[in-house]
Amino acid sequence: MIEVHDLKKEYKMGNTCVKALNGVSFQIKKNEFVAIMGPSGSGKSTLMNIIGCLDKPTSGAYKLNDQAVEELDDDALSAVRNKDIGFVFQSFHLLPRLTALQNVLLPLRFAAQPESDLHYAHHLLARVGLDARHDHRPNQLSGGQRQRVAIARSLVNKPAILLADEPTGALDSKTSVEIMALFTELHKAGQTIILVTHEEEVAAYAQRVIRMRDGDIVEIEQRPTNAA
Repeated sequence: MIEVHDLKKEYKMGNTCVKALNGVSFQIKKNEFVAIMGPSGSGKSTLMNIIGCLDKPTSGAYKLNDQAVEELDDDALSAVRNKDIGFVFQSFHLLPRLTALQNVLLPLRFAAQPESDLHYAHHLLARVGLDARHDHRPNQLSGGQRQRVAIARSLVNKPAILLADEPTGALDSKTSVEIMALFTELHKAGQTIILVTHEEEVAAYAQRVIRMRDGDIVEIEQRPTNAA
């Protein structure tokens, strides 16, 4: 599903060249649950942005479903982001004036799709435990509930890959466990999940952990499925 080979990313900051990725290589298969782990500045978020087609590498190859991503134009990349990849962020990114249901339906509007999946959106909110909260706005929801809405929104286009960037970073420990249990359920149902984290407790839910430091992969650890 995902094949990354010798991926490098450099940024220019004045006269200084900052190397965010130093030539990383790995593969992720369909239906895997993989955590990318490392301290701040390790390159994990840069790598996540490239996998999510939000950024481009300086050099190297990235294949998504056997398609060379560097050959895709902007319209094709936008289509990949809208249809093939679901995003979950630490800060939720919900629109405050929209209800939970309207936030879940939002990607369908961006993808110029009719909102014919209203029933499916209701189903997703029920699946994440918010069937009674579909008409609530974000300020009427707890942090954990807002993240559940964000997860439901990420799934509304039925993406092949779910990317989660520090999805528990803004949550307390009890709510974090609940959110990670939800990711585990999604994985058991067949969802491919790639999760960025700096927390061992969160990475423990993944099948594999890709550990990064200073732009390099220092270890790829295989773990028992749903070790947590």
